[in-house]
Amino acid sequence: MQVFGLQAPVYRGARLASRLDAKTSSIAAARRDALHRFQLARRDGLTAEQAARVVGVGRATLHRWSKRIEPKSRRPRRMRLKIWTSKLVQAVQDLREDFPMWGRAKLGPLLRDQGLAVSDATVGRILRSLADRGVVQPVARLRRGHAVRKAYRRRHAVRLPKGLKPDRPGAVVQIDTVFITLAPGRAIKHFTAYDPVAKWTVAKAVNNATARAASLFLDKVLAEMPFPVQAIQVDGGSEFKAEFEEACANKGLVLYELPPKRPQLNGAVERCNGAWRYEFYGVYDLPRRLQDLAPLLDSFQHLYNHHRPHGALDGLTPARYLAQLQAAETPPSHMC
Repeated sequence: MQVFGLQAPVYRGARLASRLDAKTSSIAAARRDALHRFQLARRDGLTAEQAARVVGVGRATLHRWSKRIEPKSRRPRRMRLKIWTSKLVQAVQDLREDFPMWGRAKLGPLLRDQGLAVSDATVGRILRSLADRGVVQPVARLRRGHAVRKAYRRRHAVRLPKGLKPDRPGAVVQIDTVFITLAPGRAIKHFTAYDPVAKWTVAKAVNNATARAASLFLDKVLAEMPFPVQAIQVDGGSEFKAEFEEACANKGLVLYELPPKRPQLNGAVERCNGAWRYEFYGVYDLPRRLQDLAPLLDSFQHLYNHHRPHGALDGLTPARYLAQLQAAETPPSHMC
C-alpha cells in the first residue's frame, strides 16, 4: 500500500509530542547536571548542606530528583467527560460552517433557539474539539489568513536611488494622490503630477484611485507636459502597481518607487497637493459631478502653469521658466 499523506490531526499530534519530549528532556538534563554538581561538591569534602547551597537547589529537592529524574505529568487525574451528543456536535459544526468567524458567544444563543440545552462554555469546548480534529478552522487562523495579503511582485519598478536629484525638466516627474471632500458624503481622489525642476503640474480627479485610473492619468501627463518625460516617481500605493506599472514599461518610462515610510522624498508633489487643496478646492464652490469638475480643474491647471508666479523660479511662472530655458539652450541662427 502506498501512503500519499496523513491527516492533519496526525501531524499536529506528532508536533505536540516532539515539543513535549524536547521540553521534558531539557528539564531532565538540567536536573542531571544539578545532581552531578552536587555529587562533585560532596566528593570535594563539602557537607550536604554546603553542596546544596553551592548548586542552588534544596537538599529535599535533590533527593527527590535522585529518585525520579523525569518530571511528572501535570495532566489532571480526573478529566472532564464529554457529555455532548453527536446531534449537538453536528449542530455546532453546521452553524460554524455557515458563520466561520463566529465563536461560542454568538453560536450559543442560536443553538438554544433551536431547542438545544447547551451553555456557551460547552459550545466553546465543542469548537475546540472540532478545531483539534481539523474539522473547522480557528478564528485566529482565519483572521491571519485574511490580514496577510500576497505581496505584489514588482516587474518594472525599481527603488529610488539614494540622492537622486533631477537636473532638467522631465528627468523625474513625481505623481501622487490626495483625498478631497467636495461636500458632505461626496469624496474624490485627486491625481497630481509635478515636475520638481520646471514646477509644472498636471492633475485629474477620479472617483477611485485604481491602477486603471492611474494608467489613464499617465496618458494625460505625457500629453500635457511640454517636455519629454523620462522617469516617474511614485510611492508604494496600490494604484501605482499592476496596470500603471505595465503602462510605464510599455511607454519606456523608468518607474521609481519610494522606500517605505519616506514621504519626504516626495516633498515636491506633496507641496503641489497643498496648492491644489487650498488654492482650488478650498476656495471655489465646485460641482459634485466629475464631468462638471474637469473643465474647472483644467482651468486652474492652466492658471498654475502660466500665470502663478513661483518663488523657487525667482517669481517666474513655469511656462516663462521653460521659455527662458529653451532660449538659453537654442544657439543663435547665424551659428547654425
